[in-house]
Amino acid sequence: MSHDRTIPVNRRMAAARTHVAMLLLVCGAGWVAAQPAPATARIVRLDGSTIDADALTRRIEELTRAANVQGLTVTVFSEARTVYSRAFGFGNLSDRRPLRLDTELYGASLSKAVFAVLVMKLVEQGVVDLDTPLQTYVKEPLWKNQGKAWHEDLSELRDDPRHQRITARMSLSHTTGFPNWRWFEPDRKLRIKFEPGTRYGYSGEGMTFLQIVLEKITGKPLETLMRDHIFGPYGMKTSSYTWQARFEKDYAVGHRADGTTYPKDKDNPARAPSTLETTTGDYARFMEAVLRRDGLSERSWNEIFGPQMRIRFRTQFGPGATEETDANDDIELSYGLGWGLLRTPHGWGAFKEGHGDGFQHYAIVFPEKKCGVLLMSNSDNAESIFDYLLAVTMADTYTPLEWEGYVPYDKTPNRTGAGQ
Repeated sequence: MSHDRTIPVNRRMAAARTHVAMLLLVCGAGWVAAQPAPATARIVRLDGSTIDADALTRRIEELTRAANVQGLTVTVFSEARTVYSRAFGFGNLSDRRPLRLDTELYGASLSKAVFAVLVMKLVEQGVVDLDTPLQTYVKEPLWKNQGKAWHEDLSELRDDPRHQRITARMSLSHTTGFPNWRWFEPDRKLRIKFEPGTRYGYSGEGMTFLQIVLEKITGKPLETLMRDHIFGPYGMKTSSYTWQARFEKDYAVGHRADGTTYPKDKDNPARAPSTLETTTGDYARFMEAVLRRDGLSERSWNEIFGPQMRIRFRTQFGPGATEETDANDDIELSYGLGWGLLRTPHGWGAFKEGHGDGFQHYAIVFPEKKCGVLLMSNSDNAESIFDYLLAVTMADTYTPLEWEGYVPYDKTPNRTGAGQ
């Protein structure tokens, strides 16, 4: 995936001028609406302003049409409850099958936020410690691990002893030194690119490294751990980290920018950072639990939402991922455990993206305000309206667009399919 797109203006300053009419956010209300929200519902946003549910629906429809977003769901949370949740467009444009709130969607990296909660549950049970090197939990050198799936092959770490110092905290805060995925390396080999624990570098490999150790010390596969500790307790009845036969009746396919579809990948082995298959309803239940701080101690939630590493790079991916900048110092851009963090006048915001072929998602919560928004899409065009969706649903002018690589559809020259 590519995240090296740039935006030439400071989004947080420009947004205040560009979206004056709709700069409003989602928090602070005790009222809870049915799903979908009735026409008379008023959604209270982070800054205390409100928007009518029907007006929000109309604005979302305008944006999806303008940017040619084939399918999208939007869910808004207030007082740790869902107050708005609607699906727009198609699960599969080619057969005109509508997208629904219970349609199965590939969650991509939204998987990581769920995995972080699982890890903290195991920390509380004494299974693993955040700061103990993972190698100490297993007798055999980890570099000898090969397994059946490609992500289990750690043999290329044999001559680099630094992997023996990697901890669960490093894995969850993206400071292991591993690349995002080994196949992005020129020789497609797994390696440590910087001293573990010294700086931020987004890494799926870092989380699969932790997954391997957890599976070894518990004697259980990831899917079982998730079912026992996350899916069951949080009511995520449809979700799984592997493809299930029950998904066949209604699943979304990913769409390219021109509306053609990607083949659906159904043979992934369970990978903690990336293979979650879920629904909007299930992930909304997870986010409600996060906002209520269910299932973990206050100390554990504070670890998850506490800054572990400050981020001062221009972009999250691509060449800008090593270019230092102070552009995001005003939001103190950081990483917690499994979630990115940004500071606002309304407290810390915790966010997680998801990005794969034909699937683009974004979730953000404001723990102190007990509010947030969840955007899930099966379209390569979706990220081009995230700016406007975050503004109209929750007045989020803080998400760092350039760092994320989110280019608004109406600021992208010669964009394929826009406006059709």
